[in-house]
Amino acid sequence: MSGFDLAVPRRVLFGPGRADDLADLLPGLGRRVLLCAGRDPSRSRSLLGRIEPVAVVSVPHEPTVEGVRAATREARDAGVDVVVAIGGGSVLDTGKAVAALLGNGTDPLDHLEVVGRGMPVERPALPCVAVPTTAGTGAEVTANAVLASPEHGVKASIRGPHLLAAVALVDPLLTLTCPPEVTASSGLDALTQCLEPYVSPQANPATDAVAAAGLRRGARALRTAYEHGEDRAAREEMALCSLFGGIALANAKLGAVHGLAGVVGGMVEAPHGAVCAALLAPVVEANVRALRERDPASPALPRYAEVARLLTGREDATVEDAGAWLRGTVAALGVPPLGAVGLRAAQHAEVAAKAARSSSMRGNPVPLTDDDLVAVLRAAS
Repeated sequence: MSGFDLAVPRRVLFGPGRADDLADLLPGLGRRVLLCAGRDPSRSRSLLGRIEPVAVVSVPHEPTVEGVRAATREARDAGVDVVVAIGGGSVLDTGKAVAALLGNGTDPLDHLEVVGRGMPVERPALPCVAVPTTAGTGAEVTANAVLASPEHGVKASIRGPHLLAAVALVDPLLTLTCPPEVTASSGLDALTQCLEPYVSPQANPATDAVAAAGLRRGARALRTAYEHGEDRAAREEMALCSLFGGIALANAKLGAVHGLAGVVGGMVEAPHGAVCAALLAPVVEANVRALRERDPASPALPRYAEVARLLTGREDATVEDAGAWLRGTVAALGVPPLGAVGLRAAQHAEVAAKAARSSSMRGNPVPLTDDDLVAVLRAAS
């Protein structure tokens, strides 16, 4: 390997209490703030200190094309020059998308993959500060924003280097109030986003380092964070798992879990992390089976064995132990199967066909057929 590029925000600030630095950072980025937050923006408003936002956008659900379009219009009318996104992955993706659209004067469908025109985001975005309040998506350090298009029944990304936030501010203390079900689904998403880049053909030494560290930290902390949400050490480990997963996926891509999850999420109402969690073990098992049958010399097979060691903490762990650990953890955290959240067997073939066209599939370690993908969906249901 001759070298690699690593895309990350200009500044990444991490540590308990770092959210207190937000108000001091903002004057150097802009004066007219758009605040993107969750259901109750007043909870995030206090982090701005004396700064009064000129516009506030609430993101109660996963972002849609129309929702981002409306938020962009509101921000433009208010003369916004900096975006602050405080919340989970949906909030952060909304903030990054709005910042990019404001900087380019464009519409979401100009850039959206699959269902839009897929045009590159050519000009810099407005400065965006991404402050996660969950430990899961790693969206504070990713170069994309995922939007749902209900009319197409799919989720797709606006993607490119200009989607990186100007500042990622990660304070694990902001995750202490996450309820157990959010901790479970977001935490399993974080693990997925460390695992898939680790076995991706586009992995490199830098992504390997952060993905392995994220897997190790997440595996030992997730159940504790779920069962004892007040445990600060576990919350810090999960925040790092999420951060490292975001860096890894932004630079080495994802795989079939996210390829399928993006389609499933456009067809049923379920948290993205929960969908990923239900798919994770079946995809790992399908990939290992396909690799053994079609490409037994692939470097991905020993990587899956290393994943098993990182997850279990056992040096003698085998590839099969990875799937067993994942299944046991998903069950212990009460994540429902896909059938329980509304995906019907009659939809499996449609999901497989759409997922096969997803950009995430380019990061899968082995090509999976539509029959393979249907089998995964059946096992996850």
